[in-house]
This record gives sequence, C-alpha cells and structure tokens, in this order.
Amino acid sequence: MAIARTYLDWNATAPLSRAARQAMMDAYDLPGNASSVHGEGRAARAALARARAQVSALVGADSQAVTFTSGATEAANMVLTPQFRMGRAPLAVGHLYVSAIEHPALREGGRFAPDSVSEIPVTRTGLLDLDALTNALEAHDSNLGLPMLALMLVNNETGVIQPVADAARLLHAKGGLLVVDAVQAVGRIPVDMAELGADFLIISSHKIGGPKGVGALVARGEVMMPLPLIRGGGQEKGHRSGTENFPGIIGFGAAAEEALALLGERSVRIGGLRFRLEAGMRALAADLIVHGADVERVANTTFFTLPGLKSETGQIAFDLEGVALSAGAACASGKVGESHVLAAMGCDPGLGALRISLGPDTTDTDIDAALVAFGKVAGRRRPAGQAA
Repeated sequence: MAIARTYLDWNATAPLSRAARQAMMDAYDLPGNASSVHGEGRAARAALARARAQVSALVGADSQAVTFTSGATEAANMVLTPQFRMGRAPLAVGHLYVSAIEHPALREGGRFAPDSVSEIPVTRTGLLDLDALTNALEAHDSNLGLPMLALMLVNNETGVIQPVADAARLLHAKGGLLVVDAVQAVGRIPVDMAELGADFLIISSHKIGGPKGVGALVARGEVMMPLPLIRGGGQEKGHRSGTENFPGIIGFGAAAEEALALLGERSVRIGGLRFRLEAGMRALAADLIVHGADVERVANTTFFTLPGLKSETGQIAFDLEGVALSAGAACASGKVGESHVLAAMGCDPGLGALRISLGPDTTDTDIDAALVAFGKVAGRRRPAGQAA
C-alpha cells in the first residue's frame, strides 16, 4: 500500500491554484499575439494589461512599472547590472552589496564583475547587520558610481523578515539603489514598494500558486531602468524582448489577485498551524533548534536542526515517511549541501537543518502527519557525539 503524501515544501514551490489553472485555460483560447494590431492581438494585450495590474497591486506598485520575465532568477540577472539609464542618459552603478544570506540568484552578482560585489554580514539571529552596512556605504567610492544593495525581504530558509526599510534609508542617504527580493514575502505578509523604500522588487509566480517559469521585475517608476538583458523584438516596452509567456502571465495575475485578497485570512490560519507544529516538535525533542525563532518570521516557515541528524539523511527519512520537506533552497538541481544561511548566522552548517514550509492548503491533518513522522525520525537519530 502506498504511503499517503504530505506536502510541506511550499517555499520551494506552491501547487498550481485552481484560480490560476482556470485563468490559464481561458488564456489558451485567446489566439492573438499581444504585439499584433488586429482584434485578436488587442484582446491578448488587454489580458496582459489586466495581469500586469493584478501583479502590481500585490506589491503596491504602478502597473506600468512591471516587466514580466521567465522567473525571479532572470529578473535578478536583469537588474543586477552596473549599466542603467535615467531616461536617455546613462547611469553607472559602481558596486553591488549583497547580504550574506541572499538567494544564489542575487548572491552571485548578476552582471557585476566579481571584484565589484561585496557581502554584508548578518547577526546571529539572521538579520542584516545594519552597522556593517553603514560602514560599507561610508567606505564606498562614489567616483565609481552609485552603490546598490540586494536584500531579500524574507529569507527563504529561516523565514526571517529583514529590516528592508531601515536599509533603504541608509542606502538612499548615499544616493544608492535598493533591489528587494520579495519572492518569499508576497502572499505571506503585506508588501508595499513605497513603504519598503525599494527601487526594484523581484517576485516569482510559482511561489504563490501561479505557474512555474514566470516572474517579474517591478520598478519604482519608468524613468530609471537597467539596460536590457534580453534584446530583440522590443516587447515589455523594450526592457525584456521575446514573445510573452501569455498563459503563464495570465495565471500569474490570477494567483496574485487571489493571494492579495486572502492574505490576512491565510496568514492567521497558517500561523496557528505552525505554532502547533513547533510546539509538538519541541515536546518530542527537547534539544530541537528552530533557527530565527527569536526574531520576526513569516508565519509559514520552520527551519530546524535536530542534533545528530544530517540534512540529507533527515530529508530522505521524512520522505520515506511520506512527508515532503527540504533542506533549504530548492534551486540547486536537487543537491543537498551545507547552508550558507546557517554559516552566515554563526552556526555550524555541518549540523544540518531541515525546512518545513506551510501553504494555503495545509491542514491540521498535515500537521498531525508531520509530527508523527518527526517523532519517528527524531527517535532514530544518532545520539549527539556518536560517530556517523
């Protein structure tokens, strides 16, 4: 008999929502290319405009400042560049600063040369070290160009909410640009570009119940933009050429609209589930470590260590018990390695850690199943200090 499956890896990807699926099926019935001038083309263009408005509303932005991409990674590579334009005039960015806990899509620096990228440390609680950022900005050579900071709003492993607005004030005082990775934040906490002080914001469709292969770069306005990464036919106002992924974008828009409408309701319910999950885990393993638990986190994420249990071993063990969770970021071709986030927080990354992330469809029954599996896995681990 097959083991019933419990999906608790929503930070890796969310299952396609019914609203997004239906919107995509409707989109397949629209034959026109949005770049065409005939009636069918105009209908497709109107549908894209609606999706653009749905996505922009999720982050409190102007719909005209949304550029659709193939995903968050492309959006990151598009915006992380030393070459910008302010209207028609060139604008140089001299140095990129990234937090030590960034997703690899931003941590690798995009189109910046390696010697033009510096890392800003975090505290032991997983928050950006604002004093270190202040020191880096004071040492920045403005003759090289503006400083840019890439900072995630919510860490994908710990769920810790970063002090983005505080970082923005420090950066803007030096005339710099702030790129915010909001991939794990939208649909889980309120996100408003103006309140955050973000100049650019990156989001992904499949994290909120939309289809995979679609994302967006959202700008504060239309005047200042990076030089295009993909050139060609001039789609997306010339910022990202190539025929748009029409059904994917329509599904993205539907998922964004649903996520915004149900944000408060989902957050409260999911937060209650996580509270019960973590309380149950602590009752089963007194030595449990929940990373980031001392600071504000999004309601759906638990990143934990069971001393004596390696990440890969734990992930396989839970999978065999029918529970899908992860060892952190799920963007490394299935590899399970040491967490750079734990290392940045001053923890021994060799301890190993596992991430449970909940979603809108997670139920009390799922939490029950997770706790049963947790009890079995925790009971089978090697005692602390025993050789592997």
